[in-house]
Amino acid sequence: MNLTTLETPCLILDKKKLKNNIQRISKRMATLGVNLRPHGKSAKNIDAMRMALEGQEGGITVSTLKEAEYYFEQGIKDIVYAVGIAPVKLPRILRLIKQGAEITLLLDSTQQVRFVAEAAVKEGITLPVLIELDCDGHRSGVTLEDDSLIAIGTLLHETQGVSLKGVLTHAGESYQCRSTEAMTAMAEQERSCAVACAEALRHAGLPCPVVSVGSTPTANFAEDLSGVTEVRAGVYMFYDLVMAGLGVCREEDIAVSVLASVIGHQKRKGWVITDAGWMALSRDRGTAAQPIDQGYGRVCGVDGAPLKDLIVSGANQEHGIVSDRNGEAISWESCDIGTLVRILPNHACATSAMYDRYHVVDASEEIVDTWYRVNGW
Repeated sequence: MNLTTLETPCLILDKKKLKNNIQRISKRMATLGVNLRPHGKSAKNIDAMRMALEGQEGGITVSTLKEAEYYFEQGIKDIVYAVGIAPVKLPRILRLIKQGAEITLLLDSTQQVRFVAEAAVKEGITLPVLIELDCDGHRSGVTLEDDSLIAIGTLLHETQGVSLKGVLTHAGESYQCRSTEAMTAMAEQERSCAVACAEALRHAGLPCPVVSVGSTPTANFAEDLSGVTEVRAGVYMFYDLVMAGLGVCREEDIAVSVLASVIGHQKRKGWVITDAGWMALSRDRGTAAQPIDQGYGRVCGVDGAPLKDLIVSGANQEHGIVSDRNGEAISWESCDIGTLVRILPNHACATSAMYDRYHVVDASEEIVDTWYRVNGW
């Protein structure tokens, strides 16, 4: 089979690019002397994750319990659930632990400590916990100056049913950086925050064996990871237009794309219509705030090569509107009805979530495999 035999829209994954992206970050982490704990939220697939785990200690990160259940079924035991815990999710976590999974939870309040401990004691187990840190004001977590850091650590250390495993932070604001210097500085801010909080806990007589940091931009630009025990990243496997716009990768490194068909023309408007709307591409417009706005995606030929300055400039539920970003005339012959195009996504995670499988190619248009994804929560 090759791409021309597929029904569109569908998700394409280039295995060669995937492998190159994974090897690049793995080598970088080895040089910096830390373990890479790959995040499963982007791939949501065991084949890609096994590639990412080569040369690492074997633990992964997840953002949904569906991912945790799926990866555990595939033989991965060491799992960090890197989203603040809610009481309603504890029964599924406890079931996984009883089956042999080694789940580490994340929290940032004494209230969470108490309901987690209560549930664990009832089951006769001890749940390891990481304290979530806020290193950049991006979202959840406590700061070094926050009295609750030591209060949470102390409660975890002294309460039956839970144990203090360490600290975790995510430099989500790195996605807003606009220069190499800014990303390098953000990586150091992420590291120094995590290390300082770990040292504060130790100074208070509390254990802190794990110091976990990570985002794809900071993983690419960190120059020093002293005091850090592991780095988490996920989208680095695939990359996307947001990452390319930040200078984290090149467009040609993007491993995932949506295969779509041209289904019509609006010549008076300079539009090509495809069958990939926002249900196929997602509504993510992450490049809109960047110097180059890629619309809903960058349009390439079926071979993966960009088609001049064509982008998906508009999207309805099942229709994608393709036009030239500069308002230049389109070569209608190259976009004839039935023509296949590949669309690079703004956000690989959001776009891939629309599909249940990857059609895998290996630096060609030939399909070499089908890899299934796990979706949902």
